[in-house]
Amino acid sequence: MEVAMNIARLALGCSFALVVGLPALAHHSAAAFDTRQQVKTSGTGHRFANPHIYITLQVRSDDGSSRSVEVEVGSAAVLSPLGFTREAIAVGDVVTIVGNPSRRDPGALLLGLELYKRDGTYFPLNIASRSIYAEGADTAATIAGTWFPPRTEFNGFLGGAAKWPVTDKGKAARTTLDPKATTQKDCIPIGLPAVMFYPVANTITVERDRVVMNVDWMESERTIFLDGRRHPPANQTSLHGHSVGRWEGDTLVVETTNFREHPMGLSTSLPGSTQKRVVERFRLGPDRTTLIYSGVIEDPVYLSRPVEWSGHWVYRPQMRHSNEKCDLEVARRFLGDF
Repeated sequence: MEVAMNIARLALGCSFALVVGLPALAHHSAAAFDTRQQVKTSGTGHRFANPHIYITLQVRSDDGSSRSVEVEVGSAAVLSPLGFTREAIAVGDVVTIVGNPSRRDPGALLLGLELYKRDGTYFPLNIASRSIYAEGADTAATIAGTWFPPRTEFNGFLGGAAKWPVTDKGKAARTTLDPKATTQKDCIPIGLPAVMFYPVANTITVERDRVVMNVDWMESERTIFLDGRRHPPANQTSLHGHSVGRWEGDTLVVETTNFREHPMGLSTSLPGSTQKRVVERFRLGPDRTTLIYSGVIEDPVYLSRPVEWSGHWVYRPQMRHSNEKCDLEVARRFLGDF
């Protein structure tokens, strides 16, 4: 159902919160919005911030009165690969935005889906929006370079995680899931391996004694040591754990342990414990345009047995990172939507 909103004149005061936030599941869910309806608004102006882009429209009616309509948009890290960047629109541009109205206050808050400029130019505002870029045909020589996990891979991983066999503690965590409790409201990203499936730029740098993976999601960077070192004592934990790797031909095999307790350590609906262990494999696909990412994850506290996953990333050597830091105030702003 589409609801048309006629806006005579609009002063877009875009809190263009260029954020490093989360997707369709972004940094929180779309539960606060009525996704069955679409509202169309038009206006001018904007400004930027972070991990979601908030566009505030000052709407003037025919009688001269005005009201604000705030549009919540996806994160900079997620939208940049789809074509919406800081340079996409400028203050004073006349735009039309299509979005889902808020359940709490439908006349004042929207979840942005699409943006159109006066000349018809389209830009995506949501993780599920279509990209402005055509599929590339670049080929990679090794796993080094910049890769992009398609949104279908991200959704596939989360869908699979929802069916993982869990312990009683895992079942309890699933039944008490609260979208407002996401750690990403505190600029703490989801755990490994879910963070590796985020549809954002992921750059791999291969060195002699290590491999560095820079995921454009809340400043997630991993170092995989190849120098033969062992894992540190079990009490030395960190968000993404301690990773050691080895080469099996052209395949990078990585073992990661020493994880910190994390409310979203296994997926958006499952915590992770300090007993979590992840083994990953990274290898080029047959056509050298994709990277095959697979592995096994175990956590006896929340999983009743180890589980496997497999997915792929697409080679995107020209894709840029958003380079936007996560802003705590912006990250928590969605809490007022409920």
